[in-house]
Amino acid sequence: MAATSVNENVRYEPDENPPRLVTIGSGIQAAILILAPIVLTVVIVSRIAGQSEGFIAWAVFAALLISGATTILQAVRVGRFGSGHVLMMGTSGAFIAVCVAALQLGGPATMASLIVISALVQFLLAARLSWLRRIFTPVVTGTVIMLIAATVMPIVFATFEDVPVGSPQAAAPVAAVVTMVIVSAMVVRASPTWRLWSPIIAIAAGSLVSIPYGIYDFQPVLDAPWIGVPFDAWPGFDLSPGVEFWGLLPAFVVVTLVGAIETIGDGVAIQRVSRRNPRATDFRVVQGALNADGVGNLLSGLLGTVPNTTYSSSISLAEVTGVAARRVGVVIGVIFLVLAFFPKVAALLIAIPPPVAAAYITVLVVLLFVQGMRIVINDGMDHRKAIVVGLSFWIGAGFQSGWIFPELLGEGFLKVLLSNGMTAGAIVAIIVMVFIELTRSRRRRLHVALENDALPNIEQFLLAVAAKGGWNDASAERLTSAGEETLAILLQESGAEGPDHARRLTVNARLEGSTAEVEFVTFLEGENVEDSLAHLNELPPMPDEREVSFRLLWHYASAVHHQKYHGMDIITVHVAGSR
Repeated sequence: MAATSVNENVRYEPDENPPRLVTIGSGIQAAILILAPIVLTVVIVSRIAGQSEGFIAWAVFAALLISGATTILQAVRVGRFGSGHVLMMGTSGAFIAVCVAALQLGGPATMASLIVISALVQFLLAARLSWLRRIFTPVVTGTVIMLIAATVMPIVFATFEDVPVGSPQAAAPVAAVVTMVIVSAMVVRASPTWRLWSPIIAIAAGSLVSIPYGIYDFQPVLDAPWIGVPFDAWPGFDLSPGVEFWGLLPAFVVVTLVGAIETIGDGVAIQRVSRRNPRATDFRVVQGALNADGVGNLLSGLLGTVPNTTYSSSISLAEVTGVAARRVGVVIGVIFLVLAFFPKVAALLIAIPPPVAAAYITVLVVLLFVQGMRIVINDGMDHRKAIVVGLSFWIGAGFQSGWIFPELLGEGFLKVLLSNGMTAGAIVAIIVMVFIELTRSRRRRLHVALENDALPNIEQFLLAVAAKGGWNDASAERLTSAGEETLAILLQESGAEGPDHARRLTVNARLEGSTAEVEFVTFLEGENVEDSLAHLNELPPMPDEREVSFRLLWHYASAVHHQKYHGMDIITVHVAGSR
C-alpha cells in the first residue's frame, strides 16, 4: 500500500484533449497497424472454407464497418457499453478454426447463427463478472495476455520469410531488420514527440527498402476499385439451425469465453498504461469493454462476417506513444468506417510487405508479453499463483506447438479446441483456479444493514473468526479494528446516515494460514478505497477527519483491494495474525 509511482510515459490521459495533429496522427498510425489483420483474417477464413469472391468482399466490408463502430463505442462509452479507453477492435484470430468449420459444414448462414448465440454468452458474462472474480483474477488475465503473445509469435516469425518466389535472398532480412532497428531505437531513445511517429516512420522506411527488391506488390492496389459496396452479397441468417449448428455450438461458446478472457486482460491492462498516476483496476471499465465486444460479435453474426475482439496491440501502442486520449479511439473508428467504402486505400495498406509488418508487430508483442508479466507480478506471487501461471502457460505453448498428444486429438472438436495455445492455456488456468477455490477453507458470512448499528455484529463475527484460528488477543483486536475502520469508510463513501439511505452489507471471512481475508460486499458511489490508501503518503501529515479511517485501516491491514463493478463493490481486507 505504498504510494504509487508516476508513469511519466503517459503524455495524454483518456479524458485529455491532445492537439488535433497529434490526435489525427495517432489515429492514422493505429489504423495502419491493425487494418491488415482485420482484413486478412476474414480473407484467410473465407478462402480456406472455399467461399466466393462476392462473399469475401462483403465479409471484409462488414468487418471494417463493425470494427470502426465498436472502436468508437469503446472510446466514447455509452452507458454500460464501452470502456472509455482506446481499445481497438478487429476480427478475432481465435475464431479462425471454428468459423472455417461452420462455413464448410453449414455455410455462411449457419456461421452467422452460431456467432449471434455465442455473443449472448458474452453479454451474460459481462453482467455477472463479479460472480467470477475469484476465477478471472489478475493471474489468469495476465497469463492469458502472455499466452496471446506466445501464440502469435510463431506466426509472426514465419511471416518474416513470406516474400514472393524468386525474390532476392536478402530482401526479407533487410526489410525486417531496417524496420525493427528503427522502431526499437526510436522507442528507446527518441523524444516523446518523435516516439509518437515511430510506427509510421519504421513501416515507411521498411516499405521503401522493399521496393528495390520487388517484394512490395502494387498489382492488388491497381486492381482494387476506388469505391465499392457489395450489398448483394449479404449471406443472410439461419433461423432453423440443423445438426451442424448444435455440433459446433459448444466450440463457439468456448472460443467466445476465451476471447472474453482476452478482453478482460486488455480491459485491465489498458487502465494501467493510460494514467500517469496508476489507479486500482475499475472493473466497470472491464464490463464495458466486454459489452462492446459483445455488440461487435452480435453485429458480426447479423452481417455474416468473422467475430471481432479487442486488439491487445492497443496496450502496446499506448505504451509506445504515450497517447491514451479517447479521441484517438474515435479517429481510429472513423478511419475504419471510411475505408470500408474505399477498397483501393485498404489494398494500399495491405500491400505492406509481410517482413515489414512482422518486424514491427514483434516489438509490439514483446511489450505485450511484458505487460502480462507485470499484471501477474503486481498481484503478488505465491506457490498457488505460480502453479497457475506455469502450468497454463507451458501447456498452452505445448498444444500450440503440437507437442502434447497430437495423435489423440484427431481431427474433430478437440483439435479445434486445443490446437490454439491461448485456448488450451486459458482452459487450464480456469480449471486450476476453480480447484484452488473449491479446496480453500470455507467462508463465514454475515448479512447486516450498512449503518453504524451494524458494528457490534461485525465485531462479534470477526472475533469468532479469530477464535477459530486460535489468534491471540492482540491479533483479534487488530482484525476487529480493521473491520471497524472499513465500515467507517463504507459509511463515508455511501453517505448512509439514516434508515432512508441504508444499504445492505455482506461480510465474508475465512482464514488462510496466519492471515484472515475479509470481504465487504456492497455498493458505493465514492472513489476507489484502494486508490485512497495508495495516495496517503502524498497527503499532509495532519489528516482531516475523513482521512483518519483510511490511515487506521492502512495501519491494521496487511493488504486492501477494492473491486468496483456495476451494482456491486467489494473491499477485500487482509489482516495478519498470530496464535
